[in-house]
Amino acid sequence: MRRYIDKFMNYLKIEKNVSRHTITNYAIDLKAFSAFLGEKDISAVDHLVLRRFLAEMRSKNYSKRTVARKLASLRSFFKFLYREGYIKSNPITAISSPKLDKKLPNLLDVGKVTKLILAPDTKTQAGLRDRAILETLYSTGIRVSELVGLDVSDMDFISGVIKVFGKGYKERIVPIGDEAVTAVRKYLDKIKPCAKDKDAVFLNNRGMRLTDRSIRRVVDKYIRACSIEEKISPHSLRHSFATHLLDRGADLRSVQELLGHMNLSTTQIYTHVTMERLKSVYDKAHPRA
Repeated sequence: MRRYIDKFMNYLKIEKNVSRHTITNYAIDLKAFSAFLGEKDISAVDHLVLRRFLAEMRSKNYSKRTVARKLASLRSFFKFLYREGYIKSNPITAISSPKLDKKLPNLLDVGKVTKLILAPDTKTQAGLRDRAILETLYSTGIRVSELVGLDVSDMDFISGVIKVFGKGYKERIVPIGDEAVTAVRKYLDKIKPCAKDKDAVFLNNRGMRLTDRSIRRVVDKYIRACSIEEKISPHSLRHSFATHLLDRGADLRSVQELLGHMNLSTTQIYTHVTMERLKSVYDKAHPRA
């Protein structure tokens, strides 16, 4: 099993160019399946073995979302093995994924986003950086992984756009607002002369590129400072970006392009959020609601 997993991981890295985060998740899921199989050979895996694996996950009270993710990993894995001729048939085609409930994303209203962005003390070097981070996340709607991957050469301040490498290293151009441009420029003017990593935009206190985890710590710090009670993560600024655009008349296809979603159905979750907000306003404002 180990050698097949290694071949699959090499395929993901070299041919598919998937993100490091995705590869890590695949590795975790396939390691769990390998432990379940024990000494059983991959050729002996059929739909009954897979059903027993599903039953084991349910016995451990895994959520539907976790089960669906693990099944998605196995689907890609067995599809690869079948296509490359390592197995004679694909056993997972007989297995259906659990139906997931639509989960509306957590987001902030415009007032709270503004409060969050203005929270860093820009008289300090760390505050300048944190303001630039928060401004960029909300101004562009990019993912945290895309933010930490930004290089100075990716930013066109004159045209007001940035070049982003999304999932699968797919490149897209995203507009960035004036407030974010100003914040990033102030930060770079202060930090770049003494930076060790001359390429990266956002750096830690050692002058090296920030990590995804560091960005989460930054956002968490200001969530606490602003006493915001909602369960918010860096990704919530991306959700807020999309929802606020739709609230103000942006069309769904444009928002899809800005977010870098492959399928329009992924973006449509935000129409549900907008509708929930409209219903809430209606219920509060209409005299006979």
